[in-house]
Amino acid sequence: MTKNKNLPRVTQPNLVTPFACNNKTIILVIPAYNEEKTIGEVISNVKNYADFVVVVDDGSKDRTSEIAEKEGAIVYRHCINLGLGASLITGFKIALKLKGDIIVTFDADGQHCPFDIEKVIAPILDEKAEVVIGTRTKKGGNMPFSRKIYNYIANILTFFLYGNWVSDSQSGLRAFKASALEKLILSSQRMEISSEIVGQIKKQHLKLVEVPISAIYTSYSLSKGQNFKEGLKTAWALFLDKFL
Repeated sequence: MTKNKNLPRVTQPNLVTPFACNNKTIILVIPAYNEEKTIGEVISNVKNYADFVVVVDDGSKDRTSEIAEKEGAIVYRHCINLGLGASLITGFKIALKLKGDIIVTFDADGQHCPFDIEKVIAPILDEKAEVVIGTRTKKGGNMPFSRKIYNYIANILTFFLYGNWVSDSQSGLRAFKASALEKLILSSQRMEISSEIVGQIKKQHLKLVEVPISAIYTSYSLSKGQNFKEGLKTAWALFLDKFL
């Protein structure tokens, strides 16, 4: 799946209440960095939708890992902060090692609605998709104007670099069929991972479906996402990866 084939050690997994899903094993992957304010509630809200919740603590300096473990998640901790991409890659390795049938990514900041997990899983269960992206823009609603601008620019850049147009390339709520996830060759360490995933979907000829999802925007969740400075860093990293 990735250029680095070293698998993290997974010990004593904590099985949470399973969501009835056609006998499929559902695993949620939640990347987290200094999310002690929200991680407990997020896990509590989502764990009935999955067989396992995997939290990748990306070198947090707060109680993120401790709280996640108390809520029953499998926690893998990076010793230092490596970035969103590195966290997702670690989480994907763990999910595949746990023999997940469907792997769902979910943000730790409380932005996503737990019931939308069912929406992104459904097309895979119905064999209509191998990858599903939850799009926040098709609801037409509450995405702040600045985020709409960042998101649209990211969509254009992703299309320019990878030739695959999606309406919300930076969405953190996605679902992957395990066999599709295994085909993705991912190496991006930071925010550019989202665009790289979109590019790999096209390159590996995977069937993609987008479904509308809701989003909960708070001052806290807005402070955690993309901004102008991070957007420039992401764009530069994508260009370097594509052309060098």
